[in-house]
Amino acid sequence: MSKPRNPVDRRAEELDTIAAVLPMERRDELAELLTDQDIETLRHLVNEGIGENTLRALTSDLAYLQAWCLASTGNSLPWPAPEALLLKFVAHHLWDPERRREDSGHGMPQNVDRLLRDQGFLKSLGPHAPDTVRRRLASWSTLTKWRGFTGEFASPALKQAIRLAVRATPRPRKRKSAKAVTGDVLAKLLASCGSSSLRDLRDRAILMVAFASGGRRRSEIAGLRKEQLTDEPPIERPDGPPLPSLSIHLGRTKTSGADHDEIVYLTGRPVEALNAWMEAASIKSGSIFRKIDRWGNLSSRPLDPKSVNDVVKQRAALAGLDPAEFSAHGLRSGYLTEAANRGVPLPEAMEQSRHRSVQQASSYYNSATRRSGRAARLI
Repeated sequence: MSKPRNPVDRRAEELDTIAAVLPMERRDELAELLTDQDIETLRHLVNEGIGENTLRALTSDLAYLQAWCLASTGNSLPWPAPEALLLKFVAHHLWDPERRREDSGHGMPQNVDRLLRDQGFLKSLGPHAPDTVRRRLASWSTLTKWRGFTGEFASPALKQAIRLAVRATPRPRKRKSAKAVTGDVLAKLLASCGSSSLRDLRDRAILMVAFASGGRRRSEIAGLRKEQLTDEPPIERPDGPPLPSLSIHLGRTKTSGADHDEIVYLTGRPVEALNAWMEAASIKSGSIFRKIDRWGNLSSRPLDPKSVNDVVKQRAALAGLDPAEFSAHGLRSGYLTEAANRGVPLPEAMEQSRHRSVQQASSYYNSATRRSGRAARLI
């Protein structure tokens, strides 16, 4: 007679069944933290075909909300959550540092803060960014709806609490990357990549593919698979040999429609760099960009999105640049900035970057021309 499984082991196995669609590095911790109903909700979302990035964000937010609720109330999240609990969440995460110095009871209680830090859910000091709080409340609302409830997320009291809290704790808006990785910066990063090691070949391919494919998000690069690549006819040119070309089928992305398969193209040097990496690493199928250990051994495990960010920072340091000023998102903003510098029309650049919002794309695009434009040289 087989030994009955305990609830935690059962939830861990159920999480394994969706891990291919929803990569989770903290499976065992989530199995202890989430309830059976939480796991069922995630399985339902997977079956509904929700995008991978959205699923990862929902899972991360759900885990945080459960951990916070357990730490602050001693109980799991109630569904639907009462308005008082939502207001408590805002009060614990949006608070005034100046007032906290005078009143230790202001903001998140110290015992709650300590528990969340011990579990790895809190890392930075101070109040949360308003956008983070809004996103987690939005995830909370979405998960509530998927459970068949409405909740109090549109209540005037909650909206007023957020508005007042944000006003009391102003935070300057920061770019995801302090500096864009434009063509000149990219050249320095690539110069730090030799051609003698697997790591050099991999990092060169990551940088060139991420930039040339329109500034792909780090999650898209980390999750890129051989099956997404299709060889295209070479691009003929009058002044030289044909250029190799391939298409990348991104599938559904953060900004695409539910049934829309996003496709971007690579031509020339990025294709050569990608092919050189795949040949050296014998990548015939599955994940393209994989982990390499300290001894230079190739793993079968794919890179995680954070590792793509680490590659950019490590190469910046090797190139003599300040790694704190650059991140993987700098490749995305840098692509559009470089397109503007070279006179590429915005609609054409957006076809490759797959930005849906002209306002968002032009925020990078226009900054490249404002310094040298006539509006900046009136005197």
